[in-house]
Amino acid sequence: MKQLKDGSNNLSNTVAIPTDIQFLRLLQIHDSAFPIGTYTQSYGMETYIQEDDIRKKEELIAFCTTFLHQNLVYGDAILIQEAFEAAKNRDIDRLLHLEELCGAIKLAKESRDASVNLGRQFIKTVAPLVEDAFFDEWKSRIGANEIKGHYAILYGIYCSVNGVDAHHAVLSYLFSSVNGLVQNAVRAVPFGQNTGVQAMHQLSEEVVAAASIVAGLSEEDISNNALGIELASMKHEYLFSRLFIS
Repeated sequence: MKQLKDGSNNLSNTVAIPTDIQFLRLLQIHDSAFPIGTYTQSYGMETYIQEDDIRKKEELIAFCTTFLHQNLVYGDAILIQEAFEAAKNRDIDRLLHLEELCGAIKLAKESRDASVNLGRQFIKTVAPLVEDAFFDEWKSRIGANEIKGHYAILYGIYCSVNGVDAHHAVLSYLFSSVNGLVQNAVRAVPFGQNTGVQAMHQLSEEVVAAASIVAGLSEEDISNNALGIELASMKHEYLFSRLFIS
C-alpha cells in the first residue's frame, strides 16, 4: 500500500469547497435510503463471512481496507476521476472508452452486473433532478442500449455536470462504498450497531488517505490487485444461502 507523505492528505488549499447545495446533494445520493440498490451488494464479503473469515471488527476493517485500497482506489475511483474530466470537456469518445474499461476490469460477473444495475438505477433516479443536455444525451444512449451504463462512469458525469469538484466526488464515493460494506456486515454478522460505528470511524482515515492517492493517479494506473476478493465474488453465486446479490 502506498504511504502518504506528511500532510499530503490535507487538500484544503488546493481543492474547491463544495457549496452548501452541492454538499447536500452529495449527501442525498449517498444516503442509504437512496433507491439504487447499494444495500444489496457485498462484493464478495458475504463469501468471507460464510467461510468464517469475518467474525470480528478487526477482520471487517481488514477486508474493507483491502477493498478500498486494492480495488476501489485503482479501479472505480480512477474511472470516476477520468469520467469527471471527460464530461467537463464533453468528450463522448473518451467516456465510451472509459465505459468499456469499467466493465473489463471487473473480473467477477456479479461485480460487472452490480456495476451496471447500480448505474442504470442511478441514472433513472437522478435524471429528473438534473437539467443538463449532455447528461440527457448519455441517458439516451443507455436507453437505446448503445452503452451498458456503469455506475462509476455515470457518477463521474453526474458530479461533473453538477459542479462538484473531482476530489469530493471521489471522497464521497469511497466513503459511501466502504460505509455500505460496514452496514451490510452489521446485517450479516452478529455485530452490534456500535461495532459498525467504531469500524467506520477507524476506516474514515483510510478513506481520506485513499482519496488523496487517487488524486495523483490516471488511467495508466488502473489495475485490480484484490484477487482474493474477486475470487470470493465469483464463488458468491454458488453459496447455499445469500443475503446479498454480489
